[in-house]
Amino acid sequence: MKESDLFEPVKNYLEAGGYNVRAEVKNCDITATKGDELIIIELKLSANLQLFIQATNRQYITDSVYVAIPRPTQRSKKHWKGILHILRRLELGLIFVDVDNPVNPVEIVFHPIEFQRRKFKHRKRAIIKEAENRSQNLNVGGSNKTKIITAYKENAIQIAVFLRVIGNTSAKILREYDSGKKTLSILYSNFYGWFQRVDRGIYGITQKGEKELNNFPGLVKKYEKYLENVRKNNE
Repeated sequence: MKESDLFEPVKNYLEAGGYNVRAEVKNCDITATKGDELIIIELKLSANLQLFIQATNRQYITDSVYVAIPRPTQRSKKHWKGILHILRRLELGLIFVDVDNPVNPVEIVFHPIEFQRRKFKHRKRAIIKEAENRSQNLNVGGSNKTKIITAYKENAIQIAVFLRVIGNTSAKILREYDSGKKTLSILYSNFYGWFQRVDRGIYGITQKGEKELNNFPGLVKKYEKYLENVRKNNE
């Protein structure tokens, strides 16, 4: 398929709506006029950066700018959700073209309208809280195939270190050594399988937990030293 294959269906659709349609006017793929109204449509075989750049440049001329692409046959929900968000954010309209559909080859997915940006305060608070609860910068930005050390996981590592040093004990004792407010819930949920209840209210570290600590030597050393200082201060 070529970009030019998209022209005829879009042209016919616009002409049926009473527009005067022309191609390649001042570098615009399609222009459609009706009185003082001007619509510009950019044709591309996929939604990509070049298309976004071309279309947003046309917004210097008119607010009514659309991008027209072949109707996707397989849509990744996550991918297309992002594409649609970008187009709406850029205040561009979207047209799907199906050249194999003789009845309804053109679908107006949405028109270009003013974008109302919403800010989710709870997401902002969650990010700030997560960032502040991490004691070190243990992750590498841009990593998407490596395990991320969250504040929750770091707290679990801290508790595991304390249990290895102190031995089996209660959440209350661990909290006295400043293991954090979530100590009991972390022990009880045992998300990573690092802990075990050895008696009523008494927890210990599992073999899996012992083994996993070897993957975090920096944090282990830090929390061993931290526990040592807290115990000295409590004497």
